[in-house]
Amino acid sequence: MAETMHHYLIFETASGFCGIAWSDAGITRFQLPTKSAEATERLLLRRLSDAESGAPTPAVLETVAAVKRYFQGEETDFSGVELDLAGQDAFFRDIYAAARRVGWGRTTTYGALAKELGVGPEAARDVGQAMAKNPVALIIPCHRVLAAGGKIGGFSAPGGSSSKARMLELEGVNLAPPPPAQQSLGF
Repeated sequence: MAETMHHYLIFETASGFCGIAWSDAGITRFQLPTKSAEATERLLLRRLSDAESGAPTPAVLETVAAVKRYFQGEETDFSGVELDLAGQDAFFRDIYAAARRVGWGRTTTYGALAKELGVGPEAARDVGQAMAKNPVALIIPCHRVLAAGGKIGGFSAPGGSSSKARMLELEGVNLAPPPPAQQSLGF
């Protein structure tokens, strides 16, 4: 079996520097924004030992442009982006396919995603594991998958759950608790 060659590109967005890696089959890795190109490159290459900087394909350039629009707050749909998830667990690939159906400004929970896949609520932990290991965060919108009760849950990207909250706010998702039903009368 021939070794897959990966190419990568580091680029700037309104939220910082992102990284994208690809093979002939599609996008293999995506690094959410960090404050410097060096930090992004280091994080991206930590999981890709065989990658070299390369000229992006038209599909990669299209994805980069979409990412830039996303971080400018423009509604963006990544569901058509070709991914190369070779080497990923088959169940994780199913979870990723389900997560990709959660559109802009919408959220779901780990448990709801498990249920959608026809597995019991005990598989919510597996969904969480898949989200934590998501090789193409944002393109597979793991930030839209919340813990039970709509709690933010974990986020393994730089900045942790505050980055997840910022991305959801960018999409118009309000994570603040609803105002109390009964207002104080001020007595």
